[in-house]
Amino acid sequence: MLDVTVIEDAEAAAVSLDPIRARLLAELAAGPASAAMLAAKVGLPRQKVNYHLKALERHGLVELAGERRKGNVTERLMRATAASYVISPLALAAVQPDPDRFRDQLSARWLLAVGARLVRDVGALITGATKARKRLATYALDGEVTFASAADRAAFIEELTQGVGALIRKYHDGNAEGGRDHRIVVAVHPTLKPEAIAEPEAIAKPDAIAKPEVTAEPEVTAESEAVAVDSTPPGQD
Repeated sequence: MLDVTVIEDAEAAAVSLDPIRARLLAELAAGPASAAMLAAKVGLPRQKVNYHLKALERHGLVELAGERRKGNVTERLMRATAASYVISPLALAAVQPDPDRFRDQLSARWLLAVGARLVRDVGALITGATKARKRLATYALDGEVTFASAADRAAFIEELTQGVGALIRKYHDGNAEGGRDHRIVVAVHPTLKPEAIAEPEAIAKPDAIAKPEVTAEPEVTAESEAVAVDSTPPGQD
């Protein structure tokens, strides 16, 4: 089972978003189960659970983990193909965000568009690397910082922008024979408190649903709280 996989197909995305099927995916991510076992957990007839499982299997979201005999019946044990799923903007290709349409580094919506492109591109890279049976070279920097004031945050962003720009200028070689282009994305946004991240209602336990709470400063708009530095070497974007 993969830690996370990206859903690129529109039909597969629609299948995964069905509340009952999302619940079944959550159950199967926890471990293999048969239709009869799942029926008892989700409160549906076994035949209806089988119908939903076949739809999920048809789109590669679940797979056969094994079989077992139970009386005169052979049960199929199914499992999720990943512990979690992300829907790529490719599933809505006609209306997917385009960060190049406008570039406002202080816009939360531009940050969202950059993030969506990141999901799309990395998902496509993973798909290609998997088919080619090659390892995909990636790197991510993830950390948190507490700013004493909005001025400190602005100064941090200014230094971050200058620092990343200097590194790009230092290492970029547009004339390198066989060189490989890379995209660099650095994002800064307010940290959500743990209790603000709740499971979707369809698959959450009754006591696991929390009210959203954001740690943004009340006097600052959401638009100005999100900052992204999206850089490609000169002449590449």
